[in-house]
Amino acid sequence: MHKNPEHPAPLHVLIIGAGFGGLGLAIQLQKAGIEDFLILEKGSEVGGTWRDNSYPGAACDVPSHLYSFSFEPKVDWSRKYAPQEEIFAYQRHCADKYGLRRKIRFGSEVTDAEFIEASGLWHVSTRSGERFSARALVSACGQLNRPAWPRIPGLDGFKGELFHSARWNHGYPLEGKRVAVIGTGASAIQFVPQIAPKVARLQLFQRSAAYVIPKPDRTYRAWELALMRRLPGLQKLDRMLKYFQHETRVLAFSVFPLLMKLMRLKFNRHLARGIPDAALRKRLQPDYPLGCKRILISNDFYPALARPNVEVIDGGIREVTDDALVTADGQRHEVDAIILGTGFTATDFLAPMSIRGLAGRDLNQAWREGAEAYLGISVSGFPNLFILYGPNTNLGHNSIIYMLESQFPYVLDGIKALGEPGLRYLDLKPAVQRSYNQHLQRQVRHTIWEQGCSSWYKTADGKNTNNWPGFTFTYRQLTRRLELDHYECTR
Repeated sequence: MHKNPEHPAPLHVLIIGAGFGGLGLAIQLQKAGIEDFLILEKGSEVGGTWRDNSYPGAACDVPSHLYSFSFEPKVDWSRKYAPQEEIFAYQRHCADKYGLRRKIRFGSEVTDAEFIEASGLWHVSTRSGERFSARALVSACGQLNRPAWPRIPGLDGFKGELFHSARWNHGYPLEGKRVAVIGTGASAIQFVPQIAPKVARLQLFQRSAAYVIPKPDRTYRAWELALMRRLPGLQKLDRMLKYFQHETRVLAFSVFPLLMKLMRLKFNRHLARGIPDAALRKRLQPDYPLGCKRILISNDFYPALARPNVEVIDGGIREVTDDALVTADGQRHEVDAIILGTGFTATDFLAPMSIRGLAGRDLNQAWREGAEAYLGISVSGFPNLFILYGPNTNLGHNSIIYMLESQFPYVLDGIKALGEPGLRYLDLKPAVQRSYNQHLQRQVRHTIWEQGCSSWYKTADGKNTNNWPGFTFTYRQLTRRLELDHYECTR
């Protein structure tokens, strides 16, 4: 297939990334009878973020029944909230069941893509020098694929073990080691309780405390699994109930911030129960409104911090020497290993790829004031390009799989339109993108994310480029079909 590396025959669709977005769209393409597609995946297996984040304790913070495709239900999740290895296995199952592996090029990292106006084709190059061309280009890279490394002087010169949670070194024995963990985000609250009992000493360096509430998690009982196997409709019903239960949370984020006060009580109770020491409790109280950053869920994080071999250090890291971290007050903390729980470069979207549209316009340049797209999918000046899980489609309250499944029909409409004879390309009208994003940013201004904190949802200048500010069913309504009159159709 496509043996000639210089000029293989143009594909109908080229997808970048084999995570949930790329796999789900590929399955929908096949269902629509479109077989002329290829997925380029930089890793050696499918799974995206669930392949990369294999750190101890990695799990989803959305219930399993909701965090799986509606068209590929799984009735035998072991827990209410699926652990990483089960989600990763589910993704591999989807790739196998739908015969997608023959359509995936592993080890193919896209470096640049250029739209050729005369032919209406995207020309795509990979790091290994392969070249592809396609009518439609779909980015399914997601928002959480590039680990963020903190800019701390001397970090590169540290002589001990150093790794990011998304690139966990399973070969390094932590037993009996002095370990520093930098960051208190969604990853750190999962791996800290797992490694705290093993290490000699764990020092957690927090820049700002996080809100952590209880996780209503447990294993499914044998009779529940048997019942769901017998009556698969129960899984659908549970999925629907969980969906509505999560959807009501948007009221607290966007409509009635007073509802956050109730959640605040829940947080205070959870903190008091897990941390008996009043002084430590005070340091674990966030200094920003609840919900402004991602709300975290864990039952074992606070008890782990209360352990005698664990110390929470705030006040910032001044520098790292070859064997220690030096805090702002000049204290040296000698350690054997540093684990970064510092998250991802979420606002950089399609970087480090270079994507050039009409008249050679560079996408990173077009987005220098913060990424934006129409419905998070289409960008004016970049014809036949569709983005899955793009700008302002992340959620603080529900399942991203639901958002992806909302995007599939819209993208499919665009891909089908490009299959019609005589249509060379679809380019979103600039006015459509502008009015949509002005309205979106007005909505964002009234949400809890704008109540005075910086977070991974925002650019350095404070523009929220990541989150969807409304109900997910509103988004589904907006994306149910592609309106051709929103696009310049060049024949």
